[in-house]
Amino acid sequence: MARILVADDEEGVRSFLAEALEFEGHAVTTAADGDEAARLLAKQGVDLLLTDLKMPGLDGLALLRKVREEQPDVEVIVLTAVGSVESAVAAMKAGAFEYLTKPVSSPAELRLTVARALERRSLLNFKAEARHSAGEVVLSWGAPSMGPVVEALRKVAPTQATVLLVGESGTGKEVAARALHQQSERAEGPFVAVNCAALTETLLESELFGHEKGAFTGAVAQRRGRIELAQGGTFFLDEVGELKAELQAKLLRVLQERRFERVGGTRTLEADVRWVAATNRDLRAMMARGEFREDLYHRLAVFPIRLPPLRERREDLKPLSELLLKRIGEELGRPGLRLSPEAAERLVDFPWPGNVRELRNALERAAILADGLVVEPRHLWLDPTGPAAAANGAAGSGAPAGASVEGARVPDTTLEELERMAIEQAIAAEGGNRKRAAQRLGIGLRTLYDKLRRYGMQ
Repeated sequence: MARILVADDEEGVRSFLAEALEFEGHAVTTAADGDEAARLLAKQGVDLLLTDLKMPGLDGLALLRKVREEQPDVEVIVLTAVGSVESAVAAMKAGAFEYLTKPVSSPAELRLTVARALERRSLLNFKAEARHSAGEVVLSWGAPSMGPVVEALRKVAPTQATVLLVGESGTGKEVAARALHQQSERAEGPFVAVNCAALTETLLESELFGHEKGAFTGAVAQRRGRIELAQGGTFFLDEVGELKAELQAKLLRVLQERRFERVGGTRTLEADVRWVAATNRDLRAMMARGEFREDLYHRLAVFPIRLPPLRERREDLKPLSELLLKRIGEELGRPGLRLSPEAAERLVDFPWPGNVRELRNALERAAILADGLVVEPRHLWLDPTGPAAAANGAAGSGAPAGASVEGARVPDTTLEELERMAIEQAIAAEGGNRKRAAQRLGIGLRTLYDKLRRYGMQ
C-alpha cells in the first residue's frame, strides 16, 4: 500500500480523508497546513499528496509547485471548495493529477481517485525503470558457456515468441528477461515482473488479472492487474513452476486467447504483452508427476533458454564481481571500491552454489568489512558450509575474526546479520531452491520472502 500525506487546515476533513484511506490499507500522515506538509515532505518520502487549495501560510497551489520542483514523481490530488474552479484549473496546469470538490461525496470516490493516481505513478515508475536499465544490462564478458545464450536472446528478441528461461536460482534469469525486453520492439513499453512464489494463490490471481469493485472482501475499488499494466511491453512471470493448478488453467487461457477478465468482472480485456517466464524447477518432471500442465508448458516453452550457473562462467567472474562491487560502493556511499588481485583470484576459485546472488552478498559483506577502498582476501567470508570450504577446512573459511558459525558464537555480529547469514547458507545449501530453504529454516515460504525483501536479498 502507498504512503500518503494529507494536508488540510480543517481537522474534520483531515480526519475523514485519513480514515477513508487508512481503511484501504494506506499509511497516512496528516498536516494541518501547507508549511507543515512541506516540512514532512522534506523529511519523509510519500507516494501521493492530497492537499487543500486554501490553507493559511503556504497554500495548496504553492505546495503543489514545490512538490513538482523537488519531488516530481509524487502524485498530487487537490481539494477545492465549490466556487474555486479557476484555482482548480490552475492546479491542473501546475501538474496536479486530479482535483476533488469539497465536501467529497463519498469515501469510495476518494479511494477510486487515489487508486487511479497511484496506478499512474506505478506505470511511470515502470517506464522510468525500463529507461534507467537500458544499456546497463550486461549478460556476459566472454564466457563460452554464455555465448549461445546471448545469441539466442538476440535472435528471439525481435519476435513475439514466448520465452522460457530455465536455470538455478541466482543465475540472472530476470536480467536475461530485461535484456530481451530492451532488444525487442517493445523496449519503450513497460517491463512488469511478478514472482509467483512470493504471493498466495488468491493475491496472485488479483495481482495478475486485477479485480472489480466488490469482487471479494476488501475489494473496495477497481484495480488493474499486472498483465494490464504491462500492455504494450513485456510481462515476466518468475518462478512459474510455483503456480497452483487453478491459476495454471487461467494463465493457459490468457496465453491461448490473449484475452482475460478481471477477478469479478465480465468485460474481456486484451493482453497485448510479450510473455517471458522463468523457473528453477524441472517442469518436465513436474508434468510427469501431474503437478504442471503439459499444455501450459508447451505454450511457455516456445523458445526455451538455459542460463548456465556461475561455476560454468569462470571468465565472467572477475568483471562481474567488479561491476557488482562498483554498485555496492555507490549504495554504501563509498565509490571507488575495488578488488585486490588476490581477492579476485579467490572469487574465481569459489564454486558459488548460490550463483550471482551469493556472489553479491559475499561482496557486500566484504565491502562492509574493508576499511579502505581495496577488498582483500581476508574480507571475503565465503560460505563456510560450501564445497570449497569443506575442501579447505574450517580454518581457511575466511570468516572474519570473532565469528564462529559452527559453534554459533558470533559476539561481533548482530542478530539481523546472523539471520541474514542463516538465510544465505540455507539457500546455498539447497542449491538456490527457496522453498526447500524455507523448510530447512523452519519457516514458511512467504516469511522467507518477507525477510529477503527486508534485507534487500531479492
